[in-house]
Amino acid sequence: MSVDKKMPVLVVDDFPTMRKIIRNLLEQLGFSNIFEAEDGADALRKMRDSGGRGHYGLVISDWNMEPMTGLQLLKEVRADNGLKATPFIMITAENKTENVIAAKQAGVNNYIVKPFNAITLKQKIEAVIGPID
Repeated sequence: MSVDKKMPVLVVDDFPTMRKIIRNLLEQLGFSNIFEAEDGADALRKMRDSGGRGHYGLVISDWNMEPMTGLQLLKEVRADNGLKATPFIMITAENKTENVIAAKQAGVNNYIVKPFNAITLKQKIEAVIGPID
C-alpha cells in the first residue's frame, strides 16, 4: 500500500526560501497538498485549528527557529492527544549527537541533516509513513 500523496503535509521553517525548497522537493515526489508555517508557534496554531486536529499526515519541521523551536513544537505535538500520532520529521543544519538524542527522546519519527536532496527526503519519508510510488 503506497502513501496517499494527496495527504496534507505541513512544512515548518522560519526561512521562506527553505520552505520553498522543501515544497519543491515534495512536489517532485508527487505531493500536492502542502501547507506552510513560519515557526513552531504558527505550526501549532495551524495543527490545533478546529479543522486541524489530526489533519496533517506529515509534519516536516526545521529545528532552529524562533520563538518556538522545532524541538519545542515536537514536544507540544507529542503532548497533545489529538496530534501526538502525527508523523514528524525534523530538519537541522547541525549533525550533533545530542540533538539527535533529544529529538528521539521527544518522539521524532526521523531526522534529516542539511543539505539534503529529493532522494534523501524520499527515503526519510518512506521510513516514516511507507513507500512513495
